[in-house]
Amino acid sequence: MDTKQPFEMLVELHGATVLRVCRAVVGPLDADDVWQETFISALRAYTDLPADANVEAWLVRIAHRRSLDAVRAAGRRAVPVESVPEGTSELGNPEEPGGIWGHVARLPDKQRRVIAYRYLGDLPFGEIAGIVGGTPASARRSAADGLKKLRTLIAADQPEGSLP
Repeated sequence: MDTKQPFEMLVELHGATVLRVCRAVVGPLDADDVWQETFISALRAYTDLPADANVEAWLVRIAHRRSLDAVRAAGRRAVPVESVPEGTSELGNPEEPGGIWGHVARLPDKQRRVIAYRYLGDLPFGEIAGIVGGTPASARRSAADGLKKLRTLIAADQPEGSLP
């Protein structure tokens, strides 16, 4: 009968490999935090790991997932600036009725929410379906229909002969 090694031994044997994966994905500044999150996750799941599993591959997979989570979270964090620039964005501001956000606001509720969750929140269609109701296929269809309607709305606002 195979028995598992104590978890502390896994940290000692594979900690350097996991840290290299974390550094490669998130960089040296966040690598230690991701490394720690990896081993916390691994500790929680270690009891369910089969005794004959490839532990290093399992840890690297957890490190990879935690690293991607950290990269995604960093992309969503606000970046502090000294002052907010005046003026409007090329893409329009939410309060501008003629900008892109004005067009998005004119979409049907489900299409607007699906587009926001998919393209602003970077959620997969399966998760979006869980939020708005329906299936992943229906969420995908709502996104496609919403994008088609947006293109139509934007094209209608363009002066004749100009490109959007």
